[in-house]
Amino acid sequence: MLFDEMTSTEVKARVNDKSVAIFPIGATEEHGPHLPLSTDSLQPEYVAIEVAKKLGNVFVLPVLKYGQCSSTRNFPGTISLSFESLQMIAEDILSELHRNGFRRVVILSGHAGRLHMAALRLAAERVLEEHEMNIMVLSDYDIAYAMKEIEIPQDDGHAGMIETSRVMAIRPDLVKGTAKPCHPEFPKYRVMSDSEKYFPDGVMGDPQLATGEFGEKANRIIVDELAILIKKMAEEG
Repeated sequence: MLFDEMTSTEVKARVNDKSVAIFPIGATEEHGPHLPLSTDSLQPEYVAIEVAKKLGNVFVLPVLKYGQCSSTRNFPGTISLSFESLQMIAEDILSELHRNGFRRVVILSGHAGRLHMAALRLAAERVLEEHEMNIMVLSDYDIAYAMKEIEIPQDDGHAGMIETSRVMAIRPDLVKGTAKPCHPEFPKYRVMSDSEKYFPDGVMGDPQLATGEFGEKANRIIVDELAILIKKMAEEG
């Protein structure tokens, strides 16, 4: 299941054109005063492993713990890749997965920044120009915010209620208390280099509403939905 714990011989024997590779991508990024820099990496790695437990012939790649971070770049601890670097890394890994026999790949990102996701989608498009593959690119928050089973506050986001809840469920030992609510309003259509002026604590939402129970339920729904999506992709020719 964990690709990097397999031997070369095992890869040759077990990977085939029906196999699915899940490539978790996160970030090393500020998440308020209460969540770890690894927040965006913990979540997709957890989801990928749980999905692989449910499905057969699914392999989880090592998580990439760097991403393209714009609005949090001015906070201590954030380490951001450029758009081009992230795109090229993702493109190279997708091509290498094809060379190793994979024809179905899921890029699962815990970081959902606009440029970050655009870089990943561009990488997939470039690879599909050269190789015949099925590639899915999504953030687990694409699933989270579409959930009907549980209610997420409309203005909840980065380091807010749902993200804090999910980390509480995955790695409660890394959650350092909570943070005060913050509901930033960014000027419309502005391209900013001073986002911390409007995003002072790196929090969007109310982390004080977070619970481990809510996080466990959200994680379970995300895992189940992604498993369904992967099964559908695996059934395609």
